[in-house]
Amino acid sequence: MTIPHNIYIHVPFCMSKCNYCAFFSRACATPDWRAYTDGILNEIDYWANKLGKIDIPTIFFGGGTPSLMPTSYFSEIMIKIRTRFNVLPNTEITIESNPGTLDSARLDEFIDAGVNRLSIGVQSLNDDELRFLGRRHNASDALRLIDSAQSRDIRVSADFIYGLPNHNAKTVEQLCRDINKIGLSHCSMYELTIEPNTPFGKMNLDMPSNDEMAEMYGTISNTLNLPRYEVSNYAAPGYECRHNQNIWDGGAYIGIGRGAAGRVFIDNIWYEQLGDGARFEPIDAHDRAVEKIITGLRTVRGLTLAPDVENALNIEYAKSRPELLEIVNGRIRTTTAGMLILDDIVLNLVK
Repeated sequence: MTIPHNIYIHVPFCMSKCNYCAFFSRACATPDWRAYTDGILNEIDYWANKLGKIDIPTIFFGGGTPSLMPTSYFSEIMIKIRTRFNVLPNTEITIESNPGTLDSARLDEFIDAGVNRLSIGVQSLNDDELRFLGRRHNASDALRLIDSAQSRDIRVSADFIYGLPNHNAKTVEQLCRDINKIGLSHCSMYELTIEPNTPFGKMNLDMPSNDEMAEMYGTISNTLNLPRYEVSNYAAPGYECRHNQNIWDGGAYIGIGRGAAGRVFIDNIWYEQLGDGARFEPIDAHDRAVEKIITGLRTVRGLTLAPDVENALNIEYAKSRPELLEIVNGRIRTTTAGMLILDDIVLNLVK
């Protein structure tokens, strides 16, 4: 059985590492783009030989900073994907970017090569906060890129971080009001998480309490003009990120590039890619169902109570906590209150 697979391509290079970053990325201003592109092209061939000329509903270039990639190499990758797979007329093609890495000419070149959605790592509209986070751009750089992208016929998203040591509900409310003025159709609002082995992880930062973080989280919903559709993502209806929705819904996707993971479906068996191209192994049916529960409950729409999901659920727990979980029309989803303690819910809900 052959089904559509989305494609995620990881580009792990950045100009510098941010103070909070724990992603698989490397500060390297001048990587060997030829060698890295050749590796990606080889992986595309590998998966095309394995899966056939399947439909590709979305392609997502993540990082790292994919917008550092020379557009000629990006075009090579897109040509190879179109040659080996069936890229649909409405395929969503996203590239992540940082302000300062794209001018108007390069943005047009990426669009000409197929990009129809730009995700911009803004993180803050305050220059002092940007320096604290270790970002290389300032607020003006970010607003300039957003404005340039919005003037073109593509979808535009921006990422922001809240919950910094000096943040409270008032500062987050002001951030949301400033975002509203920009007129975005999609944005991601990520709570600052302190990870070990990052510069922030080695500092003794005075972080907001859990109650203060919860208040900030509620402030976003009450102030931002965009409705939430996932724990950290907000969009006007119809402008949700289709690539991420597929992952949260438990769909199939191929991971390409160093450090990229995936979930592929071959001969009625689910496989987990292990972050390195051709390395993959079968996923136990129960483990796959648990994955779908964990990701599906992150979304406002929740997930379908398919037989595999029901077998992995403590359904009595779900029915006993209506203030946290709702079961409606064959779907289970978290309430607004449940979103705040999602990790605890999963521990009790999964068998």
